[in-house]
Amino acid sequence: MFGLSITGRTLRFSTLALLATLWTALPADSALAQTASRKPATPLKVFISVDMEGLAGVVTSGDVGGTNGDYQYFRKRAAEEANAAIAGALRAGATEVVVRDSHGAKQNILPTDLDRRARLLRGASTGPKNMMEGLDSSFAAVVFIGYHASAGTPNAILAHTSNGNVVDFAINGVSLPEGGYNALVAGLYNVPVVFVSGDRAAVDQLRGLLGTVDGVAVKQEIGTAILGMSPAEAQDAIRLGVERAVRARAQYRPYRLAPPYNMVLKVKRDGKTFDGAVSAAAGEYRYTNTDLLKVLEAFNALK
Repeated sequence: MFGLSITGRTLRFSTLALLATLWTALPADSALAQTASRKPATPLKVFISVDMEGLAGVVTSGDVGGTNGDYQYFRKRAAEEANAAIAGALRAGATEVVVRDSHGAKQNILPTDLDRRARLLRGASTGPKNMMEGLDSSFAAVVFIGYHASAGTPNAILAHTSNGNVVDFAINGVSLPEGGYNALVAGLYNVPVVFVSGDRAAVDQLRGLLGTVDGVAVKQEIGTAILGMSPAEAQDAIRLGVERAVRARAQYRPYRLAPPYNMVLKVKRDGKTFDGAVSAAAGEYRYTNTDLLKVLEAFNALK
């Protein structure tokens, strides 16, 4: 019992009553604590572009398209490598992850195969961003999965630039693989490429172009064959690498070239036109603009 004397009168309260009185004050404090703990996390958006030629195990064109070969098997592996990258990004604190299906017609990853915590941008788009469709300045980091080297690169697996007709694509004298011009798109929005996976030639090529970038070479060319990681090993390496790269994103710099952008496109078969583009020689187009996306629009029209 607890006694309190006031003006000669004693008010007596039971211990239970006092505890009940004290307890009623707790929910308000608890609610404040819960409100504080529910403050929204600082947004951290990661963009993942997924190609197929650079996936673990891929060695021929039949692996990445068509009705023959192992395409159905490798489209599952594309989802698994994407999921590994998603898991790594989320472990690094990402609050939102967008996956861009970037191979061919952009309808390779089956929606049910993708980690439900990410969003999938699927299907071809008419805009010049192409493999980077959906990217804007709200993202903090870009990740490339399953990438390959540019057309003509030695010791590379399924090397090409966009399609089989392109011999070389250069801006301001810099020959660009797909990862190169996609990195330029990211640079427009001040977003760095922090990680790339693919064959050894692709990873080395992008490191030579972008400078510091994390990555995993999941395979290398030996003659016309490949020596590479198992899918499980590749996925583990991608998961760890993406987590490491996203955590260290502040050390990477967006890739940029100074405008105006002077494009030189060399192709096997010419004959296409684009307003402002000139045919400098057989199989060669030139085009200049201060807008990078306009240059990429010309590239898509002429390639």
